[in-house]
Amino acid sequence: MTFIPLYFALPLAAAFIIPILGKIAKSVVWIFVTLVSFVLFILALYGVAVMQQIPMVVYKMGNWPPPLGIVMAFDSFSAFMVLVISILVFAGSLFSWRYMSHYTGQWKYYTLYMLITAGMMGVSITGDLFNMFVFLEIAAISSYALVAFGVDAEELEASFKYMVMGEIGGLTFLLAIALLYAKTSTLNLADISNTLQAMGQTPFFWTVLGMMLFAFSIKAAFVPFHSWLPDAHPAAPAPISSLLSGIFIKVLGMYTTARIVFNVFGLSRDTAPAFFNVLLGIGLLSIAFAGITALSQRDYKRLLGYSSVSQVGYIMLGFGIGNYYGVAGAIFYILAHALAKGLLFFTSGSVVNATGTRDLSKLAGLGERMSTTAWSFRIGGLSLIGLPPLVGFFAKYFIILGALKGGFLWLAIIAIGLSVVTLGYLLKIENNVFMKKGRTEASKAPFTMRIAMVFLVVLIVLLGIGFQQVFDFVVGPAAHALLRGIEYANLVFGSVAVGF
Repeated sequence: MTFIPLYFALPLAAAFIIPILGKIAKSVVWIFVTLVSFVLFILALYGVAVMQQIPMVVYKMGNWPPPLGIVMAFDSFSAFMVLVISILVFAGSLFSWRYMSHYTGQWKYYTLYMLITAGMMGVSITGDLFNMFVFLEIAAISSYALVAFGVDAEELEASFKYMVMGEIGGLTFLLAIALLYAKTSTLNLADISNTLQAMGQTPFFWTVLGMMLFAFSIKAAFVPFHSWLPDAHPAAPAPISSLLSGIFIKVLGMYTTARIVFNVFGLSRDTAPAFFNVLLGIGLLSIAFAGITALSQRDYKRLLGYSSVSQVGYIMLGFGIGNYYGVAGAIFYILAHALAKGLLFFTSGSVVNATGTRDLSKLAGLGERMSTTAWSFRIGGLSLIGLPPLVGFFAKYFIILGALKGGFLWLAIIAIGLSVVTLGYLLKIENNVFMKKGRTEASKAPFTMRIAMVFLVVLIVLLGIGFQQVFDFVVGPAAHALLRGIEYANLVFGSVAVGF
C-alpha cells in the first residue's frame, strides 16, 4: 500500500529534477514530464482497483498512528479524484509540447506544472487539515505563476487579481483551521470529526463551516466570487486553462467542500436541510448568472471561462440535493465536465496557436481547415450539453434523478431548462469559428495537440457507452464514501494502515 504517497511525491520530485534536465534539452524535459504523468495515470487506475477490495487505506507518515502523526487517508472518493487529475495532467502534458514551443524558459513551465499536480494530488489524499491547506497553497501559488507565464500586461493583471482573491480564500481557510485547532486540539480530519460530533451544532460549529464554505467558494469560482476565473482563463496557456477549469477548481473547491461537509462535519440533508438549501442556491445562481453572461462574450476562452463557472453549479446542485443519486451525479459530473471542458480548452488553444486570435468575430471557416479541432469541439460541447450516449448525459441524468427522488421537481425542470443556455453559448463558438464561411488563415494543429484532443474524445465516448461500469466501479463507491458521513473517522482509526 506504499503507493499512496507516490501520488504527490512523484510530481514533487519531478519538479526538482526538471531544472537539471532543462540544461540538457527541451525535448528531454517534455518526455520526462509526460512519462511521470503517464505513471500517475497507471497508479490512479491501480488505486481505483485497490478500493474495490477495501473501504480505506491509511498511510502513516513516520509510522506515527493517528491522530498523533500525519496520515494519508485514501478511500474511493480520493481514488476518483486522483484518477480525474491524472487524466487531465497526462492530456495536458501531451498538448503542451508544441503549444509551449514559442515560450522561453519552458523548464520553468514544466516545473510549475508538476508542482500544481503535486498540490492537487496532496489535497485529494491527505487526512490532515493543515496539510490540506499546505497542498492547497502549493497548487494555488503554482497556478498564479502559470496564469502569468507569458508575462504580458493582460496576463500579469489577471494573475494578480486571481492571487488577491485566491489568498483571501486561503487565509480565511487558515483562520478556520486555527479556530478549529484552538477548540479541538487536533488537526487530524477524523479526530476533528469525532470532537465536533461530541460538541454538537453550536454557533462555533456553523461559524467555522461558514468560513470554510466561503473560502472554498472562492477556489471553486462560484458566483459572486467568480470574477477571477474569466480573466485567468484567457491569460493562461491553453493546457493550464484546461487544467484550471477541468479539475483544479473542483479539487480546491468542490472536493474540499464535499469532504469537509459530509465526512468531517457529518452533515446530511436530514440533519441540516437549511444548509443544503444554501448549497442549492449557490449552484443555481452560478448556473444561471454565468451561463447568461457567457452568451454575450466575444473572446473564445473567456466564454469558456464563464461556462466553467456555470457548469460547477451543477456539481453543487448534486451535493445540495444530498441523496445518493444527487451526490453520485455530482461526482459523475466532476468527471464529465473535466473531460469536456478540458477538451474545449484544448480546441481553443489549437485555434489560437493556428490563428493568433481569440476574438470570435475574427475567426471563420476553420471547420474544414482544422477538422480534428472542429470535431473535438463538437464532441466536447455535446457532452457538456448532455446529449446521449456521451458521458455528460449520464452525469446530468443522475443529478436530475436525485432531484426527482428528493422531491425537487422544480429543481429538475430548472436544471434541464438551463441546459438550453449551455447550448446557446456553445453554438455561438460553433457558428462563428467552425461553421461560418471565411478565409481565416490556419493550418492543422500539430500532431501532439491532436493526439491530446483525440484522447479526451475517446474517453468521453467510451465512458458514456460504458457508463454503467463507470458508475458501479468508480462513481458509486465514491458517493458511498461521502455518504457514510462520520463513519469516515472510524475507518481512519480502524482501517488497513501502513507506516513509512
